[in-house]
Amino acid sequence: MSFSNSVIAPIIHNIINFPRNNAFYINDVFYNYEEFGKEISKIREKIKSLDTNSEFIGLIVNDDLQTYAAIISIWLEGKAYIPIHPNQPFKRNKKIIEQIGLKIILDSNKKPIFSGYSIINLNELKFKKNLLTFNKKISDEKILYILFTSGSTGNPKGVKINRKNISSFFDSFWSSGIKINQTDNCLQSFDLTFDVSLQSFLAPLIKGACVFTVPHNEIKFSYVFGLLEDHKISFGVIVPSLLRFLRPYFNEIILPKMKTCIITAEACSLELAMDWMKCIPNSKIYNYYGPTEATIYCTYYKLRKNENREINGMLSIGKPMKNVKAIIVDKNNRILPKGKKGELCLSGDQITPGYWKNSEKNKSSFFIKSYKGLNLRFYSTGDICSIEKDNLILLYGRLDSQIKIQGYRIEIGEIEFHSREFLKKINTIVIPFEKKQNTELAIFIESKKVDKKIFFNYLKTKLPLYMIPSKIFLLDLLPLNPNGKIDKIKLKKIIINSD
Repeated sequence: MSFSNSVIAPIIHNIINFPRNNAFYINDVFYNYEEFGKEISKIREKIKSLDTNSEFIGLIVNDDLQTYAAIISIWLEGKAYIPIHPNQPFKRNKKIIEQIGLKIILDSNKKPIFSGYSIINLNELKFKKNLLTFNKKISDEKILYILFTSGSTGNPKGVKINRKNISSFFDSFWSSGIKINQTDNCLQSFDLTFDVSLQSFLAPLIKGACVFTVPHNEIKFSYVFGLLEDHKISFGVIVPSLLRFLRPYFNEIILPKMKTCIITAEACSLELAMDWMKCIPNSKIYNYYGPTEATIYCTYYKLRKNENREINGMLSIGKPMKNVKAIIVDKNNRILPKGKKGELCLSGDQITPGYWKNSEKNKSSFFIKSYKGLNLRFYSTGDICSIEKDNLILLYGRLDSQIKIQGYRIEIGEIEFHSREFLKKINTIVIPFEKKQNTELAIFIESKKVDKKIFFNYLKTKLPLYMIPSKIFLLDLLPLNPNGKIDKIKLKKIIINSD
């Protein structure tokens, strides 16, 4: 099914046929589908009036109705949006703007946060008439959005997602057993620069449900807790780190109205998931896995009340979704038999067309492989996995230095790059460590003297807060192992002994 039929048509249908139904709950205010449609129409009218052939429009992703409406407006015009988070460092956002060559940026802030560009203030637009018709003939190869993820060179790398990727995703998503209807209250707790956010608001809108969002200025875990209880959330997508924050209160939490809960974005322990299950006794729980390059999720596992599949205490990531093929390969891209560990590689219509203007990364991340008589294009995830005899996939860890912090997949190399830049190329290394079941970062610097306050303030101008190390250690020399490499085992012992 095309993007227009699978995503756009149902949302427009709900706006026209169920105008009084609630579409969003944002910052303690309900907005119905009619109000949402009016916001879409007035933004679309402005986009239509622009004298531009640009395929891409920048969007400052605030937590408000205008921002969500702007996404649909941009898509109705056959264009793509580039999300820009207002709370991320200006220099990082500027790099994204320059990489794409953005000329137009939509912003719902009363005072625009950027200057020197063609800024359209969404608050100044007036509704004149409904503009909700759509062109079914727009090619599904057209880009819908580009999400920028961490890059080891210091420059964020852009993942392109097209209309076919998203329509294929939703075909897979509904086929995996997810059910939502107009009576559901659905949680959307993710920044709009994070791909899970798209599933979190699009799935409810497609089915005519209501989306409950989390404001930027709120403490996320406490606000989510309030939404879950006060508004009887029936469908929620939650990251394990959020559950770990809530865990001390599990004995007080009982949410009988929750029908479906998705756990995603990080590896989740079986113990945590089973404890959470007691809080949502009437809910189905799914563990979904997926890199941005495979469009939101690509494998899923449905939890049972007993006898769940796990490895080292961590839940299985399940089996491939409907429109995804998965293989395990060795370092020479030879397919390994069931039960053997190797790199998980993915193929299918959910796989990104590639990275934005990054031929080197495209060459290293994608390859053509004969599989069941077909030459297919595969994406190398960098995750160490095995496909077992029951066809369930077990996830063991990463091949490279990428890790996940608060659900975000980051490159340690990016932190080290900016650190060395500030420290005039002094040797540094970043080591992840676990603290109270959360992943944090420690940075080791080969120097006797560093002004820590100035150093961290510099990093805050280059990196999102979730990428800033929580510990810093100054060493005369970084320890080496017998192979002449930095001894990470010794460094981890230093972290442990520092507590």
